[in-house]
Amino acid sequence: MKDFDIVVIGGGHAGCEAASAAARMGCSTVLVTLDAHRIGAMSCNPAMGGLAKGQLIKEVDALGGIMAIITDQTAIQYRRLNGSKGPAVRSSRAQCDRALYEKRMQEWLARTPGLQIMTAEVDEIVTDYVAGGRHVSGVRLKDGSLIGCRSVVVTSGTFLKGLMFTGLEQTEGGRFGDPSALGLSGSLARLGFRLGRLKTGTPPRLSQKSIDYSCLEAQAGDENPVAFSFYSKPDPFPCLPQVHCHITYTNLKTHDIIEENFSRSPLFTGLIQGLGPRYCPSIEDKVKRFRERERHQIFLEPEGLNTDSVYVNGISTSLPRDVQEKFVHSIVGLENAEFIRYGYAVEYDCIDARQLRATFESQDVSGLFCAGQINGTSGYEEAGAQGLMAGINAALLVQKKDPFILQRSDAYIGVLADDLVLKGADEPYRMFTSRAEHRLLLREDNADLRLSEQGWRLGLLTEKQYAFFIQKKKEIENCKSELSQFYILPDERALSWMAEKGMSPLKDRVSGEAFLRRPEVNWEGLCELGLQNLDAPSDVWEQVEIQVKYEGYIRRDLDLLEGVRKNEMLRVPSTLDFNEVAGLSNEVKGRLKLTRPETIGQVSRMAGVTPAAVAHLMIYLKMQSQKSKRELDV
Repeated sequence: MKDFDIVVIGGGHAGCEAASAAARMGCSTVLVTLDAHRIGAMSCNPAMGGLAKGQLIKEVDALGGIMAIITDQTAIQYRRLNGSKGPAVRSSRAQCDRALYEKRMQEWLARTPGLQIMTAEVDEIVTDYVAGGRHVSGVRLKDGSLIGCRSVVVTSGTFLKGLMFTGLEQTEGGRFGDPSALGLSGSLARLGFRLGRLKTGTPPRLSQKSIDYSCLEAQAGDENPVAFSFYSKPDPFPCLPQVHCHITYTNLKTHDIIEENFSRSPLFTGLIQGLGPRYCPSIEDKVKRFRERERHQIFLEPEGLNTDSVYVNGISTSLPRDVQEKFVHSIVGLENAEFIRYGYAVEYDCIDARQLRATFESQDVSGLFCAGQINGTSGYEEAGAQGLMAGINAALLVQKKDPFILQRSDAYIGVLADDLVLKGADEPYRMFTSRAEHRLLLREDNADLRLSEQGWRLGLLTEKQYAFFIQKKKEIENCKSELSQFYILPDERALSWMAEKGMSPLKDRVSGEAFLRRPEVNWEGLCELGLQNLDAPSDVWEQVEIQVKYEGYIRRDLDLLEGVRKNEMLRVPSTLDFNEVAGLSNEVKGRLKLTRPETIGQVSRMAGVTPAAVAHLMIYLKMQSQKSKRELDV
């Protein structure tokens, strides 16, 4: 069988991003998946983005990933969440056509030069000992055949020993209609990975024709939607008809039915051992944990333009089928709802991500990368971001180039990686804006300005996309220059305009920059007062407006960041014996040995590691550095 530079295992969002990136960076790549027809499948909610998740997709796009492009090609509703709040917490979300998303993703990968798709099951990761360390040399398939390679990216999703639960029934599988991957878990364990079990779930799908929408609240998308992709906005945009979602609620009767059947739930009978996502609990969890709540919100979300299926967001469940029917029919609008598919839970194996580097490469097996739910995360967006970074770094390793690492201050992707490799995940990890210390700097609107230069250097952005990026930067600077030279006088036009807005009148002339800082003023208002730049693209003047209005806060964050960075990147050698560091307690030594942090910045963020311990380690490292320097001078 043919050898490849890189083998990617798994066809979910992490696998698609990893395979696409590695191939476009010039590495011969094969994507091995259990079913090639399910590549890019949206296993749960057919939606992309959301709070903090929108930032991740924008960052993936800025680096040259594909999730945002496919989202824009298949979106049937756009909504910007927290639009009335500050830019640091605004996030984009899009409801997608499930079948079309899958189709477009498969078409993208099929057109990618250097990428081959293979339907097979990987049973074993094969390694050799090279220069005293273990290194990937290939994968063995279930049929016994061997694929040689120089790097492997494991993106197995929920399929490692996946087990599905509906009531007390158990079925092997990582997703409805798909089998489990049974052999790979053992291979990872033999390579030294610590394995755990996590759980996720999905709600019922109902027939749209059987829902009474007349008594439900409609939820429309944005009138002027914003594309996810900076560089591949379809024309026309949006390219598909836009639809409404609808809102309903559970009630006390619903809760009573669920509570009466706790004894038939695998969550409460001990059948499911893995922990589920705290921030996206099943309806059984909600009823048990929040007994004081009289209702829980439900979103009825169409799964596509050419399907009758509706995703019932908010009632993920593993209760038996008859119980699901009973409690669903107690909900307003769903009294006569017909089930297309029942909800179920999935339990699956994952690894301890603390055994990975910030590149998502194994600390112990060179060339072995893991990305997505295998690392303990939930969500397409978290998976895709990890897959992109793993694919990039697998390619760089093959090409014998320096790794590509994003810090917490660079991107939400950096926050994600840092959290996983330092803390691991004892429950499915979900990204939130609150996880990012520098979220005012890491906005979704400036992801291209932060990361596209690096995407270009990696070879993932085309010349046309890079030229578009450079042009946008020039337009931003031009707008800022024009703004700095524009003044508003207290004349009749300005005073009348301000009176209409309920603003206090001007006494002296004021610069456009100072005037824009007022909360009532935006770019369009300045153009009404004479600024000659009404035709500037909306994303350009939005960027200028944010930079001006939040200049003081942004400067404060940058100053704070500069102080943090002074010692943040001080390296901790992988061969360091922490027993030699004076002043460290046995508990701290144990934590450091388990996680093996790569920098002082990582050490400072580890649970249970005191500031004093960080100081002792810094002193030791600086003394060792000075000692090495003296020896070289001699």
